[in-house]
Amino acid sequence: MGLSRGRGSSIRELAEAHKLAFGTVRTLLIETGVTLRSRGGPNRAQQKPRQEPRT
Repeated sequence: MGLSRGRGSSIRELAEAHKLAFGTVRTLLIETGVTLRSRGGPNRAQQKPRQEPRT
């Protein structure tokens, strides 16, 4: 593909730049051994625990 995920590009950005589908880019990255970031970005891990619904 020519662009490096190590530079912080998102799969969506790579797909757009190369005129490929998101799923195609994701599959190519996985097949070549690229470690993908977890979903949701850095704030997802910092979410507060869900509270039980009040009854």
